Amino acid sequence: MRKSSIFFSITFIFGIATIGIFIAYLYMVKYDKQKYTHELNERYSIVSRVALIKLLNSSVDEKFEQDLKIYKMIVIKNDTQIKNILKYGEVLQSLGIRIGRSSIIYYKRNNYLLIESTISKRAVLLKDRGYVPYRNQIWTIRIIFGSLILMILGVYYWTIKKIKPIKKIKEEIDKFATGNLDISCKMNTDDEIAEVANAFDFAVSEIKKLNNSRKLFLRNIMHELKTPITKGRITVEMIEDGKQKERLKSAFIKLEDLLNEFISIEQITVDNSFIKKDIFSIKYLINEAIELTMANSEYIEIVLTKDFEIKADKKLFSLALKNLIDNGLKYSLNNRVKVEVKENKINIISFGGKLEHNLSYYTEPFTQDEKNSKKGFGLGLYIVDNILKAHNLKLDYFHFEDKNYFVIEEIVKIV
Repeated sequence: MRKSSIFFSITFIFGIATIGIFIAYLYMVKYDKQKYTHELNERYSIVSRVALIKLLNSSVDEKFEQDLKIYKMIVIKNDTQIKNILKYGEVLQSLGIRIGRSSIIYYKRNNYLLIESTISKRAVLLKDRGYVPYRNQIWTIRIIFGSLILMILGVYYWTIKKIKPIKKIKEEIDKFATGNLDISCKMNTDDEIAEVANAFDFAVSEIKKLNNSRKLFLRNIMHELKTPITKGRITVEMIEDGKQKERLKSAFIKLEDLLNEFISIEQITVDNSFIKKDIFSIKYLINEAIELTMANSEYIEIVLTKDFEIKADKKLFSLALKNLIDNGLKYSLNNRVKVEVKENKINIISFGGKLEHNLSYYTEPFTQDEKNSKKGFGLGLYIVDNILKAHNLKLDYFHFEDKNYFVIEEIVKIV
């Protein structure tokens, strides 16, 4: 359990409260025991003074015995019993004054009070009939504090049970963050947590509907566009060679390229369910990308000292490399590009001037330099950036010694 967790905080608070009650219980027991002992000694002190005064003048008589009953004391007269008590009893406390001495003796779960007059040489042994061991008295305190502890534990259990759904909401939010829309956190209770959960569940269902509508719209419109473009290209081929044919052909090729770009965008931005990662060698993925460019391999230099494997979606990762290589070839001053693999980076290097804007400008859709507006649609780097993000990779750019470097960083090698 994390220290920043709300469950840890609540457990900590209730733990402190329980410890506080336990400490209060110990102090209460100590105070009550002292009070009980003080009251017992006070009663014994009164009885001892009265008995000593009586023993100074005469022996114990019937009237004195009646007076002792007020203090719940009786006189022990059996000699055998007296001998056993004095022989085997435990002297708890003994106090001597000028006219005599009194001793508290514990024997067979009873308290006895031995009072001896040093002047008259008389003595009397009294049994305390009102004596109750303190361990019997403490049960009241134990019941009270035990009830408090049980109440605290009950409130703790109820509180944890009430906020436990937060864990489920968090788990569903984590799933949602990864692009998984097949989640449900609907609750039937009437508290605030249920309101949040139900609101989130409703929002997810609405997003799911919008997402499905978006997918359906994009796929339908792409299907509807692809058919006339294909027919148009076939029809153009039937036209006699000439300037108009080349223009029409170029227009249809551009439309087809744009449609393919839209398909790629739809795949990488709608959700991550399309990603099918597997283990491939970096050399294989680079070769796949070069094949997709359909460019002359003589214009592409590969620098790879040691091949290694990574986990990636072959189609998408190759598409990202293909777009970077295409950009390098398209905007290079010598129509050449170098693909250099160094440790956990792939550098796409080409001769050319520095970009007019920061990389973040070009990773937005339909953005490009004005001088290069006729060479593309401004979607290439947007697609590359989204594919790499789906692979937890990073795209970087810098210009050095008249060369543009597009860098794929943080590649994790499969050992």
